[in-house]
Amino acid sequence: MKEPMEKIDFRANVQQASPAVIAATRNSTRTALRIRGDVVHAFGEERWQRLRQAGHDLRLHSLTHLDRYLPLLEERVTAAGGRVHWAADAAEANGIVREIAARHNVRSIVKSKSMVSEEIGLNHSLEAAGLRVYETDLGEFIVQLAGQKPSHITAPALHMTKEEIARLFREKLKVDARPVPEELTELARQRLRPEFLSAGMGISGGNFLIAETGTLLIVTNEGNGRLSTTLPPVHVAIVGIEKVIPDWESAAVLLKLLARSTSGSKITAYNTCITGTREAGPQEFHLVLLDNGRSRILADPIARETLLCIRCGACMNICPVYNNVGGHAYGGVYQGPIGAMLTPQLMGTRLAGGLPFASTLCGACAEFCPVMIPIPEILLHLRHRFVEGDACEGPSVPGLLKAAAWAGRRVLGSPSLYRLGGRMARTLQAPFRRGDWLPSLPAPLNRWTAARPFPAFRGDFRSWWGKRTAAGSAVEPGTGRGARP
Repeated sequence: MKEPMEKIDFRANVQQASPAVIAATRNSTRTALRIRGDVVHAFGEERWQRLRQAGHDLRLHSLTHLDRYLPLLEERVTAAGGRVHWAADAAEANGIVREIAARHNVRSIVKSKSMVSEEIGLNHSLEAAGLRVYETDLGEFIVQLAGQKPSHITAPALHMTKEEIARLFREKLKVDARPVPEELTELARQRLRPEFLSAGMGISGGNFLIAETGTLLIVTNEGNGRLSTTLPPVHVAIVGIEKVIPDWESAAVLLKLLARSTSGSKITAYNTCITGTREAGPQEFHLVLLDNGRSRILADPIARETLLCIRCGACMNICPVYNNVGGHAYGGVYQGPIGAMLTPQLMGTRLAGGLPFASTLCGACAEFCPVMIPIPEILLHLRHRFVEGDACEGPSVPGLLKAAAWAGRRVLGSPSLYRLGGRMARTLQAPFRRGDWLPSLPAPLNRWTAARPFPAFRGDFRSWWGKRTAAGSAVEPGTGRGARP
């Protein structure tokens, strides 16, 4: 039975973000941006932009030709000894994995990092069936111990300090843990090594699926990915249908973009290529191809470019909103600008339609996106869908709010109404004005003043400009400055 999803209240989640979490988030993203900037500069700006364009074009080509590449992928995976399963939604994908585990009498499972498994709630499904599931990526292992969701796509425990992690290890692992990253990593390694050796199943995600050879490509900076996919007798990979690409030439382009955008390196530590079964590896390889709303996203000609994402996390690192609220404020599996786009499309506007408004639309995310996703345009499109109501869900916004939006559009579109509104604002602000600021305003404007004061309306700009022009104020040629007296 499908479990009901909870509505995401971004505003309420923001209130729960502690200063410590925000400080840790900013510190980590600042470091990531600096390292990325160095490696992109060394690559060359012109070359980098050409590479981004190539990545965008080939990802868009793959998305618009899934009818060609997905059947080819299935054919090549099957020919290599693997088995392909098609899952329409989370419940079907979870059922497939449970069935495979039951058939092999699996009791213990090790998992490599997989955002799509978080998306479908796989761990909860397996644990409810009596299976033990161990996250083996260091960041995922930490948040699993803490009972939390990841706060970043590529760095799940980015919001935690080494002191917090040491306390967590002392509490959960009953070990003498000091806040030294190398020692904490060694403690996690010692705890997980026996699980790799005894697990009956290994589960992974996949960064790309190469159609021409039926190859699963996993990009990691830790060795746990290879241990999870080689030591257990059964390997199950769960991958979204949008991850398929045509060939190895495409992979070469995308790997250059992914490594530089994710970790600021020329190449990641481990690029693991798995093609079917092999003598020295698992006895069975299963590939679960997940839709879970992706076909619906593809049907929208504007929003479909959301699926170009290669999960590098660069948009989060540069996003001023993400850096001021942390990843957990987004409520779902995906955070930052990509979460503000993808989560509402996967969950529906009734449950997550407010997330596209969690953006300043400054455009920095689009400038940093390695595959040139037009993020601000998609967010604006999703805002419009939220206000107007999706065809399949009906209106999502209260009628009063829609009426206010309509009135605002009329006022801003009419010079006479705009001037009248300006004069009224100067009068109505009097009870709330304190000097040059409006520190507290009634609802719904209190949503702004709860965080920062609003500047007072000080005069009529149009009148000031008209008087200035009438007085013969000139502009010095080529300077843009008013003439000196």
